Formats: sequence, C-alpha cells, structure tokens
Amino acid sequence: MTALTREARLLETFATLADTLVDDYDVVELLQTLVDACRDLLDTTDAGILLADSTGVLELIVSTSEAAELVEVMQVGAQAGPCIESYRTGSRVSLPNVEEAPEMWSEFRRTAVENGFAAVEAIPMRLRDVTIGTLNLLRSTPGSPPDDDVATARAFADVATIGILHERTLSESEVLSTQLQTALNTRVIIEQAKGVVSFTAGVPVDAAFALIRTYARHRGLRLGAVAAQLVSREIRIGPDLH
Repeated sequence: MTALTREARLLETFATLADTLVDDYDVVELLQTLVDACRDLLDTTDAGILLADSTGVLELIVSTSEAAELVEVMQVGAQAGPCIESYRTGSRVSLPNVEEAPEMWSEFRRTAVENGFAAVEAIPMRLRDVTIGTLNLLRSTPGSPPDDDVATARAFADVATIGILHERTLSESEVLSTQLQTALNTRVIIEQAKGVVSFTAGVPVDAAFALIRTYARHRGLRLGAVAAQLVSREIRIGPDLH
C-alpha cells in the first residue's frame, strides 16, 4: 500500500467516524469499520473492541478474526489480561512479548500463543474520566507498533468513543447504557447470523461475516437488520448471492 493510498484511507476512516456526530448510525458497523482499518492500515495483525455494559461488565463487540475473538473472550472470562487491565486503569497497556506476560495472565498467554499472537496493545476508549471499553491491537510478531500507529489507533478510539456517546453528557447514564446494550444485543444477533450463513453456505465463519457485510453494504442496510433477517430465515445469503 502506497503512502498516498494509506493516507487517503486513514482520512476516509476518520470521516466515517466523524459522521456519527451528525448522522444516524449503526454502532456495531461503526466499530467494525474501526477495527478493520486498524488491521489494514496499521502495523497489526488483528484488532478487537471490548465495551462495558450497563453494569460495567466487558463484552466483545467486534473483532477482525475468529482467532482474535477467542483471545478477547478468554480475557473477559478470566477477568485477566492486558485488555482487562487497560479498562480497569483507563491507561494504555503494552505487552510487546506475550511470552513475558505475568503469571496472573497465564490463561491469556496460553490462548494468545495458541492463536498465533505474540504481542498486544490495549488502548482505552475513554472520554475524560470515564472509560467505556478498549481497542485492542494483536500482532503475530513480538514488538510494539510504531508510535505513529499507536497515536492513530488512540485517535480512532477517541473519535469512536465520542460517537458512541453521541454528544451526550456522561451524566446521562441511561443514554450510555442504552447505546451499549443495543450494541451488545446486535452483536449476539450477528454471531447467530454468522453461524447460519456458515452452515447454509458451507463457508468458514470469517467468510460468512464478510458475506453478511457485503450484502448489507450493497443494499444500504444496517448490519444488525440483515443479521436479524438471516436468523429469522427471511433472507438467505450464499457465496454467489451477495
């Protein structure tokens, strides 16, 4: 990818994120766009986002691969790992070498290594003194991403956080809870839809998700709406029908 093309795509991603301040938008699709941009434009292999629900419990919202999803979900289950630590402290947590993770993160270390990841950067999604989740960069080789990439990822996270809060004051906890709960509910439906398409189309889960997103984009539909129609069997998507 040339520098010009990369710069253009970075600007396009920021424009997409900024649109949430003035337009109606799909939270899950917004965040999927963000992690896809991290994977494609930054020095990272995969990316994922964890958001807290109304009770402060983290849940996986989006990821760029099933491998990344396994690592994220494991941390949530064990309540241990760099992403959990980043959420709790509201600070960036850098782990350039997964093999050197502390013993209390042993389950995370094992799962990350088994899924081909050697380094992790966890960036808090925070506005002022409130942290609502984390943006997580997973790398297949040891080491930290370049400083410019980390700064870009932090900017992505900041703009997305503002979009999720949708210009509402943080004191409006009901608005925040509704936004996050909607995203969590949509995620559940999307996971079900991925399974449906994977089974009916005979493709891997990652490929099934790509088919669902392509179908939604080509028709100008929300990802969650398409997923709901797939789960209810109102529509069917196959490898040649998207």
